Amino acid sequence: MAIYKEFHSKGLNIIGVSLDKDAAKWKEAIAKDKLTWTQVSNLKFWDEPIAKQYQVESIPATFILDASGKVVAKDLRGDELRAKIKELLAK
Repeated sequence: MAIYKEFHSKGLNIIGVSLDKDAAKWKEAIAKDKLTWTQVSNLKFWDEPIAKQYQVESIPATFILDASGKVVAKDLRGDELRAKIKELLAK
């Protein structure tokens, strides 16, 4: 992800939460996509506790949390996502 490469050194962190059920296929996808940020999953598909906590009803879902852990935006894509990240990191 270009946004991660651009902003990680400035403080951006990403945590990927997977709704997979098969550990081998999940790990294969991480390697294939060359994802370097933290990946977590309980391998419980839609019963994933983190997805339930954030009321995820469709994927992909994106949540932006500020430094205190408060959700400040969700489901942004493309230029909107980049602009919000840039804004938050400038504070």
